[in-house]
Amino acid sequence: MSDSLLLLIAFVFAFAGFIKGVIGLGLPTVSIGLLAVVMPPAQALAIVIVPAIVTNIWQTFAGRYLRDILRRLWPLMLGTVIGIRLGSGLMTGPYARYGTLVLGALLVVYGIFGLSRARFEVSPAHEKWLGGPVGLVTGIVSAATGVQVIPSMPFMQAIGLEKDELVQALGVFFTTATLALAFNLTDAGLLSVATALPGAIALVAAFAGMFAGQAVRTRMHPDLFRRWFLVSIIGLGCYLSAETLVRLFG
Repeated sequence: MSDSLLLLIAFVFAFAGFIKGVIGLGLPTVSIGLLAVVMPPAQALAIVIVPAIVTNIWQTFAGRYLRDILRRLWPLMLGTVIGIRLGSGLMTGPYARYGTLVLGALLVVYGIFGLSRARFEVSPAHEKWLGGPVGLVTGIVSAATGVQVIPSMPFMQAIGLEKDELVQALGVFFTTATLALAFNLTDAGLLSVATALPGAIALVAAFAGMFAGQAVRTRMHPDLFRRWFLVSIIGLGCYLSAETLVRLFG
């Protein structure tokens, strides 16, 4: 990779890590979305994999709710893994050229949903049997785009996880999903020595951004930051979708 592209990767992951440090999520969503402007989503995901796994493992064990999270979310995680494996060819097969379009649309949906502050409630009696289908859909979407927040994120909010428990649950869930995606990329031959240097740069930049974001979190109102973040996500999604449509049909 050229020096300019490596610098871009460092900037993207520092920014994505900063967002994750402030609001607890957003590293894969932001980094894949921004890198998709200059490379296919599959290549972007290959660079994202290691930083995403390492930062999410850290988030997984930074809390005291792990046993309860596994008890409540195992159907969601199992369904997600199955969906990712079933959709293993979506990002690299004949439909791969539509991946950026799907990613752009997904970012718009995610941003609008977040801004609307729409909330759903799922009772404890239904969360187990609903978790599997929600995970399956999330897995297929993730296999096609690398993004794992729809519809898993609204589901985890709907089952009533407390704030700190939700942050840890996101770490557990994203670790599981990202590991499954790593198998897909390995099968497709996309994880190789060529991704080692950009992956290492991305990891260092992501942690630097996370520590900066955590430092800012105490001084900046998270709701205001979250609102501007979601507006930016919608704008990025619109750009990716429009650019792909022009390229495919223009």
